[in-house]
Amino acid sequence: MIFDPMYFVFMIPGLLLMLWAQSRVRGSYAKFSKVRNAVNMTGAQVARRVLDANGLYDVPVEATKGELTDHYDPRNRTLFLSQGVYGTPSIAAMGIAAHEAGHAIQHARAFAPLQFRTAIVPAVNIGSSLGIFVLIAGIFLQITELAWVGVALFALSTIFALITLPVEFDASKRAKEALANLGLTDGGLQRGEEGSGVATVLNAAAWTYVAGFAASLLSLLYYVSLISGMSRE
Repeated sequence: MIFDPMYFVFMIPGLLLMLWAQSRVRGSYAKFSKVRNAVNMTGAQVARRVLDANGLYDVPVEATKGELTDHYDPRNRTLFLSQGVYGTPSIAAMGIAAHEAGHAIQHARAFAPLQFRTAIVPAVNIGSSLGIFVLIAGIFLQITELAWVGVALFALSTIFALITLPVEFDASKRAKEALANLGLTDGGLQRGEEGSGVATVLNAAAWTYVAGFAASLLSLLYYVSLISGMSRE
């Protein structure tokens, strides 16, 4: 598979899209992490404000190491913010913190795509670990049925990436609305300068999930075409 020219035909577009998306995220974050928000609130304070406004007083906000490692953990209902977001009163920190708070709100409101994504995590972990090995074994042993099992296992990761899209888009939507409704961006205006900065950061982040899904889908399509060729032979 490594030396199959078609492999690169399928993989290169996804790789280029991922590189572009990551560059866009880091560029927007670098720009707006240097711009102080008007309310002078850190990411931790913004997250706390958004959570409390939605009755989630029992969801703690904690700092975590690394850059852009922000996430909400539904297992212990804790919101983690990276060091550059947790204690920084920037527009970027405001947007990212509100986005992660959006995930906590989704969890509390039983948002269906989030519930489904969480439910399939164990299966996805198994599929991502074993799928490629089962696929390769099927190819080298010329056992088409085994190869298709590998494809099916690999497909779980693509399904996960697909379900991630509405989860992330909805969290960003909730973040933008919450910041405007609470008067944290531009005195409550959704399309002011600060709101635009928040949207730029969150929209750039959204492209990384789109790129991730595209790369996973292209990989899956390559494997499907490969095994289909085996079946015809």
